[in-house]
Amino acid sequence: MTPSEQPAPAVNACAANPYAGEVLLAVNGEVLALKLTLGALAALETRLRTGSLIDLVTRFESGGFSAADVLALLAAGVQGGGHRLSEADLAVADIDGGPMQAARVAAQLLARSFALPGEAGAQPPGSVTP
Repeated sequence: MTPSEQPAPAVNACAANPYAGEVLLAVNGEVLALKLTLGALAALETRLRTGSLIDLVTRFESGGFSAADVLALLAAGVQGGGHRLSEADLAVADIDGGPMQAARVAAQLLARSFALPGEAGAQPPGSVTP
């Protein structure tokens, strides 16, 4: 297996970088750093057939998102994080915290992807802006 074919390593709970848009999700007992790259966002937009990503953000902000939205968003984050877990595998995976945690992580991915440094979405929970 060449280095480019190897899956991204799992990270410990302190390794996610919220300023880079990363969010942690424990899948099948392995903690993964998820991230929405530009390519992952483009694929997500196509997959969900939304008018724009702002439409998706609006659905999450209003609570009008579906389980399919959450799954697609997490799959895009897995892809953007460099992991080799497919959307089909993610759909049947054991996610620590269940569907509610999956929805929280999906919302955090969106928030961190569109937040500027110093904004609430870019900061880890409990941090204080100087």
